Amino acid sequence: MESRVLSSGTTTISGIPRLTKPAASARINTVAVSFPARLNNDGGNLVWGRQLRPSLLNLDYISSTTAKRDVLKPCLATASDSTGDAAPVGILAKYPFLITGFFFFMWYFLNVIFNILNKKIYNYFPYPYFVSVIHLAVGVVYCLGSWAVGLPKRAPMDSNLLKLLIPVAVCHALGHVTSNVSFAAVAVSFTHTIKALEPFFNAAASQFILGQSIPITLWLSLAPVVLGVSMASLTELSFNWLGFISAMISNISFTYRSIYSKKAMTDMDSTNLYAYISIIALFVCIPPAIILEGPQLLKHGFSDAVAKVGMTKFVSDLFWVGMFYHLYNQLATNTLERVAPLTHAVGNVLKRVFVIGFSIIIFGNKISTQTAIGTSIAIAGVAIYSLIKAKIEEEKRNQKSA
Repeated sequence: MESRVLSSGTTTISGIPRLTKPAASARINTVAVSFPARLNNDGGNLVWGRQLRPSLLNLDYISSTTAKRDVLKPCLATASDSTGDAAPVGILAKYPFLITGFFFFMWYFLNVIFNILNKKIYNYFPYPYFVSVIHLAVGVVYCLGSWAVGLPKRAPMDSNLLKLLIPVAVCHALGHVTSNVSFAAVAVSFTHTIKALEPFFNAAASQFILGQSIPITLWLSLAPVVLGVSMASLTELSFNWLGFISAMISNISFTYRSIYSKKAMTDMDSTNLYAYISIIALFVCIPPAIILEGPQLLKHGFSDAVAKVGMTKFVSDLFWVGMFYHLYNQLATNTLERVAPLTHAVGNVLKRVFVIGFSIIIFGNKISTQTAIGTSIAIAGVAIYSLIKAKIEEEKRNQKSA
């Protein structure tokens, strides 16, 4: 918005001042006032983990009232007049896809780093229950620190919302711990291959528990996922039943987390919601870690780890793996809020491909030809399933809006 200031001399008749039309050569000064927030191309502002839609900003009301006002329209200023006054348009505001691309890059980067560092810790400290507690504890401390400085402002919690979030947090804790048990027992690439079956469990739960009708095309797209995981499992060199069963329990746990999340719909922003779920999940994970691993840790677990890598590296590894775990989960939420469901689906599939590929390269895992083919088939099946599901959801939204 620009405001014009008209300046000219005044003449008086009998002491009464009279405004006269400015001369053509009169200088017109322009003052540029920038709008306080710029919208991205998706029509929303990302504010610390939550995306504010135009309806929340009430832009329609602002537009309509502004149009009704009798205001002066800004005139074009000359190059000499506007020099140094006009607010330049930044490259990020002009090309918002650069920000979205950066979010995707950081999401993948943090996820890969987490998986690599996590596995390296298990190579010298094989205590997944305790490490799972550290993951959540570091994230909870991060959230409490963020609340303390008001970034973001802590959302209020009541007993009703707490009752809704407890089942979600319990499933989150169980899925997180069993994932780590699998990571400690088998190769990272194999765990992620098994976790590619998660859409199958989601579809089954939607059909037989929630009573939703799943199109036949979705079921057919899951066939290569099941086939690929089966092929990869039969010839996986690092296969053991503990790792396989733990990854399967993780799939089931995260499926139930999705079901309870739908029942616990809330207007709370994603950052606060994830913080509360992490706090509850932390309290759920502490007792089994103490019962199952506590005596071994006190007897020789901590001392063996310190003897192998030193106290400084041991503590720093635990801190950073917890920080990477929290940041990649939070950044994943922020990234997916910026894009359409179709892009969301593709992003999730590519993330798994990145993790599997980098873990094989970093750890030098030897895989058979059948395992490689099976993993590729499973990932391709997940991609097809995700694309079909995203299109179905988009069609449903279009029908509702129509």
